[in-house]
Amino acid sequence: MRVTLIHNPGAGRQEHDARALLKLLRRAGHKPRYQSSKAKGWDRILDKRADLVVVAGGDGTVASVTRRMVRREVPVAILPSGTANNVANSLGLLKKPFEELARGWRDARRVKLDLGIVSGPWGERYFVEGVGAGLFAGMLVNSEKNQGRKEKENKTKGPKRVVDNALRRLKEAAETAEAVEIGARLDGVDISGSYLLFEAVNLPYIGPNLYIAPDTRAGDGRLEVVLVPEAQRGRLVKYLAHWHENRGRRSLLPSRRGEHLQIEWTGFALHIDDKLRPRKKADADEIAGLVDVRVDGAAVEFLVPRNGT
Repeated sequence: MRVTLIHNPGAGRQEHDARALLKLLRRAGHKPRYQSSKAKGWDRILDKRADLVVVAGGDGTVASVTRRMVRREVPVAILPSGTANNVANSLGLLKKPFEELARGWRDARRVKLDLGIVSGPWGERYFVEGVGAGLFAGMLVNSEKNQGRKEKENKTKGPKRVVDNALRRLKEAAETAEAVEIGARLDGVDISGSYLLFEAVNLPYIGPNLYIAPDTRAGDGRLEVVLVPEAQRGRLVKYLAHWHENRGRRSLLPSRRGEHLQIEWTGFALHIDDKLRPRKKADADEIAGLVDVRVDGAAVEFLVPRNGT
């Protein structure tokens, strides 16, 4: 197959450099074309003909490529190289050697992954993982404030340590965080309240590799909205404290399923995948208004080798 390889050389798991990845793909019988995701204008390579686009990187790189693949009718495959690898984990691709994944693409299943669409005062954007407020958004705010320290930590510690530390910080934040007042409707039903965690998710795994929405299925056209009010703080803290000990168990967090979410955004921290709103130095008319979240037919096909889930 003619393969376009998009590689993030700075991703969390660097078991293969660019040369090794190209060698691996050729050995599996593919004809690869390489592009670093760090290069300016990297996405222009997606306009060139290919049978498959392969992403070697973490969730940020996977999401960046996936958003650009809508309506191109070319499938995507992942060589999971990031810290959390939520997209790959949701598709059952983790713990597979890269060589095995590459060999399996020729007769792999095609799994449709819906992309959500979120629109607000800033405009419209596709998302892959989720949109939300509360703990995860607050964690991103703190991450931006400590970006230099975070990058140093990620280089000196392995992905597992980085994820474990993120979970620990999330649990500590859950113990003292102030709830966010959110006005919202899901498929016309009022779900407004005071929430520690408010997440409209498109994948079972989000954030620091949390199995937060076990009923979510790729391509089912629906969102899972996880809602943890102030009154259930203890339940949330317990879940975060014992998550790694109970990876196979269903999430204990309350949620609702639906297709269309509307949020009355008053300017509180809101994340769209790993991007925050409001932006730094945002114009006044970008800071509050109606936020519309939906699944509306935009989808990208991913290749999942037959021995995957």
